[in-house]
This record gives sequence, C-alpha cells and structure tokens, in this order.
Amino acid sequence: MRLAELSERSGVSTATIKYYLREGLLAPGRQINTTTAEYDEEHLRRLRLIRAMIQVGRVPVATVKEVLGHVDDDSLPRAIRLGAAMWALPQVREPDEDDEYVQAAHEEVAALLDRLGWENAKRLTTISPAYRSLVVAVAAFRRLGYGFGAELLAPYAELMHRTAVLDLDNMETYPTEAERIEFAILGAILNEPVLQALHRLAQEEESTRRYGFDE
Repeated sequence: MRLAELSERSGVSTATIKYYLREGLLAPGRQINTTTAEYDEEHLRRLRLIRAMIQVGRVPVATVKEVLGHVDDDSLPRAIRLGAAMWALPQVREPDEDDEYVQAAHEEVAALLDRLGWENAKRLTTISPAYRSLVVAVAAFRRLGYGFGAELLAPYAELMHRTAVLDLDNMETYPTEAERIEFAILGAILNEPVLQALHRLAQEEESTRRYGFDE
C-alpha cells in the first residue's frame, strides 16, 4: 500500500507517519522510485502498536522508541527482550532507601518472595521496576498503620501468578516472535487497566452481596 492508504487504514496522519519514519519508530517502506515507497501489513501493525502506546498508554515517543528497539533486537533471548522492553515503560519513582518504612517494606517483600518460592524474582530485585513498585506501595500502607505484609500479600501474588500464566499462554498463540513481544507490551499498557477495572467491579459486586445497596 502507498502512504495515503497506510494513513487511512491506521488512522494516523501522513505527517505523523513521516515523523515516525524519521525517528526510527517505523521501518522504511520498499522504495519504488525516488519519491514513492510501498508499505505492507507489518507497517500497519507497527503503526497500531505505536498509536496504542502513545495515545492509550500515554508513553512518550522517546520511550516508545526505546521499547520498540528491544522488541526488534532478535539477538536477545525472549525473556531478556520481554524484560528489557517492559522495564523501559514508565515506572514509579525510586524508593527512599533511608526511610524506615521502605526498609520494612523490603523485608516484607523479601519474605513474600521466599514464601512463594519465586527465585527468579529474588534475583532481579536490584533491577526490577515491578519490585520497586511493590516496595513503594507496601511502604505507603505501613506508613498509614496497615501491616500489609507477606502473609496478606501471598494470596494476591498467587492470583497474579495465575494471571501471568494466562498472559504468556495467550502470548504464545501468536505465530511470530515480534507479535509475541508486541502482545506482551500491549498487555502492560492495556491489560493492566482491564485487570484494575475487573478488580473494582468484583469489589462492587462482593460489597453489595455482603452489605446490600442500602447500608
């Protein structure tokens, strides 16, 4: 397809597509002559991914470029490509390691990982944004006087592990490596809001079952 058709099918303006081409987010089309290039379904899929990351996920263009660089680096093993791409996405701030609540949270999260037997997660604690996010959240609970520790976290973690299994099972249904990694990135951007919404709906359902609408 030509640029105009690619724009129409993707919903992305030709000017924006040209910008993505200049920035290296989108691979060049097949050159037909000095002024015209041809694009295919791979370009269309990549454009839709970029659009979802920027418009839905509100990921900055520079970060999108970094994430897609990891997606496209087929010299890396799958786990490293997936991890590097996920870690390039926006994350929470670094915890204050001098804060007593952060220190206590580290101990609780470490105890949680021991309880679950998540040895790989334990090895990644120094570099994992997910680990830092959990520490920050647990520290906030403790600062407010709630002992949200390993024992209370474990059932939630086990549910999340089942979710992760479903995520990867779904990812592995796609035929190409690029599609699998792209699906995982979209999952980080789109699936987490879905899970959050389902969690809130479940809370609404359970609270009204227990307490009714009038209490």
